[in-house]
Amino acid sequence: MSAQGPEPVQVDVDSLLGGHAVEAGVAALAARNQHHLAGMDEQEREQAVGHWRELTVEVLNAARVALAGPESQVEGGGRAGVVFEDAGGDDVNVHVTFAPQLEELPDGAIAGTPAQLAAVSFLESLAGDDEHEH
Repeated sequence: MSAQGPEPVQVDVDSLLGGHAVEAGVAALAARNQHHLAGMDEQEREQAVGHWRELTVEVLNAARVALAGPESQVEGGGRAGVVFEDAGGDDVNVHVTFAPQLEELPDGAIAGTPAQLAAVSFLESLAGDDEHEH
């Protein structure tokens, strides 16, 4: 330790989007909104937690970009954040955020960056696999 205080901690900016950081953010929002949660039924609680998860991922992604600097962003690039969460039994909740937001075209197609479209394709294939299992 120097006379000026402890050395700053180095953080991998990509870890901001990891499970621990996202869960900590969701837990903080749940604690802050505990009085609202108490009056909700199970479905409303699930929706609230899903919404808070999306908010958390968006905020942490913005923090990641701010810390990594503009040089970390590819010109015209985007990001898709996919979080898988155990929901009890064999069920899994999936939460997705896109930055920037996807655009729906007049013909119903979706426009996005290559990473975003890859995530959409992946999720569609998961949904297709799930439909064939039942």
